[in-house]
Amino acid sequence: MPSERHLLIPMAASTAPGGVQALQGLQLPRLDRLLSRLNLVHTDAGTETDYAPPHERALARLMALPERATPWAAWRQRLTGSGCAWLTPCHWQIGADHVMLMHPDQLGLTEADSRALMDIVAPWLAQDGHTLTWLAPTRWLVQGPLFAGLECAPLDRVMGRDVRVWMPRGPQSMLVQRLNSELQMLLYTHPWSEARAAQGRMPVNAFWVHGAGLLPALPPEAAEPEMPMALYDAALRQDWAAWAAAWQALDQGAVSELLDHVAHGGTAELTLCGERSALQFSNAHRGFGDKIVSLFQRKRFADLREQL
Repeated sequence: MPSERHLLIPMAASTAPGGVQALQGLQLPRLDRLLSRLNLVHTDAGTETDYAPPHERALARLMALPERATPWAAWRQRLTGSGCAWLTPCHWQIGADHVMLMHPDQLGLTEADSRALMDIVAPWLAQDGHTLTWLAPTRWLVQGPLFAGLECAPLDRVMGRDVRVWMPRGPQSMLVQRLNSELQMLLYTHPWSEARAAQGRMPVNAFWVHGAGLLPALPPEAAEPEMPMALYDAALRQDWAAWAAAWQALDQGAVSELLDHVAHGGTAELTLCGERSALQFSNAHRGFGDKIVSLFQRKRFADLREQL
């Protein structure tokens, strides 16, 4: 019998006006046929203000990680027994009634820019016992006990929004805010920042901490689900035409492949995630009675999307 496969789809539906409009008339025939062959096995009901988006909660559950305050940095870097997090240089746009986090890509940081910036920041953090490791221009790894017990909102959850309602939570959260303020002051008049200003480039005036936590031990090895990000990326850009096109491509691609897998006797899991909630479907342990019920109570995506 074919092996088990799991397809996890972030941002399958959106409450944004553009997303709602894009769904009108969107035909996903293979998804509807797949849903008719599966049973709903788990519902994760949440809100748009939850720090962790539904697809991260679903992945954490599958990987046997905490669904709240998931230590993503520690898990991805395979680090145990030490508090750590990702640190992203960013720009906060400060207005009269908001402090908005801009997309880090707008900084245009090259590897050389980023490494030079990290060389400035690292000694400052080292004074409090924190160490930095460069991973990418807009992602560094920071390690230290301060980051062991923080609940942090993912960077994607905060971009384009007021950061004040998404600041890290936990016993050490005020220390993180203090650290951010001190780093802002360090960079404000630094020659590195002045050189960027002379070139007309957006200043780095803040850092975002995310993926924080401590992993006592690595969880048992588990296969990660297939998790296409095209829908999610298009929704972040508010490009709803691209989002609808990505759904059609998924229906003809990964969804069609999973449907074929099921048709040939394979075990399948499908998790549909929105901005608030997630629905997980499976054909494992699906009996004859379930199949008969499905014939008369067919599930269609159009009937489910408001639950996401």
